Amino acid sequence: MKPKVAFLGLGAMGYPMACNLQRAGFPTLVWNRTASKAEAHAKACGTTAASLEAAAMADVIFSCLPTSAEVAELVARMRPHLHSGSVWVDCTSGDPEASRRIARELGELGVAFLDAPVSGGTTGAEEGTLTVMVGGSEETFERVRPVLEAVGRKIVHVGPVGAGHALKAVNNTLLAVNLWAAGEGLAALVKQGVDPNVALAVINASSGRSNATENLIPERVVTRAWPNTFKLGLLTKDVGIGMKVLDGADLPAPLLRLTYEVYQMAKREIGPDADHAEALKLIERWAGVEIA
Repeated sequence: MKPKVAFLGLGAMGYPMACNLQRAGFPTLVWNRTASKAEAHAKACGTTAASLEAAAMADVIFSCLPTSAEVAELVARMRPHLHSGSVWVDCTSGDPEASRRIARELGELGVAFLDAPVSGGTTGAEEGTLTVMVGGSEETFERVRPVLEAVGRKIVHVGPVGAGHALKAVNNTLLAVNLWAAGEGLAALVKQGVDPNVALAVINASSGRSNATENLIPERVVTRAWPNTFKLGLLTKDVGIGMKVLDGADLPAPLLRLTYEVYQMAKREIGPDADHAEALKLIERWAGVEIA
């Protein structure tokens, strides 16, 4: 029999991930801070809306929450009901040190912990094609790999507990660098009279291309569509975690640290609830042009 799964947190990523677990044949309990969302999920995807007490009895417990603080809060609330032998898989874009603390606390109860943040956006979550970067013991990783295959296409064990969250933070910091750098370059080209669509066509056939130039800017900035799939405040939070990773490695990393400063500015000026690509509106404001 397939293990019983619980999924805590039905946000933009968690909602489709929990659907895919149920569709893959894993009996899935769902919990959300807003109970009505869990009930709607159950009707839409065939899952079962559950209390935290019931979710704690699952064999594999997924969490996908805004920060590690919310994960720690749920661990504390569920602690009396957790059982030895289960596995907690945290897909939050979390803090590596917080994850190590949570892992130690769960370990005292006989519950294994994996930090397993994901990349691939809402489209990857809906299609079950996410990249999953997993920190924790290899033995635990192999135990839950079949469950992870319901939500991801590329599933990689990257190191001990905390390694997955460290890698996700650095990955998202590089996303922020590429997006901001491309925005600055394109704003300058627009001021030189270059159509941004023409500029992107050339860049994307050349060495300056990135996910920002191939996808984010053509689909969101040039079109002015701004679909809100990943909030600017959450990207800034992830870059902040990246700074902690740099601190732990005792690295100056001036470019990455400057990136954190500019995203802090963008969050203040544009707003934390805007889509992350809307950070480029600050560049446009400074340049006096639109990248469109």
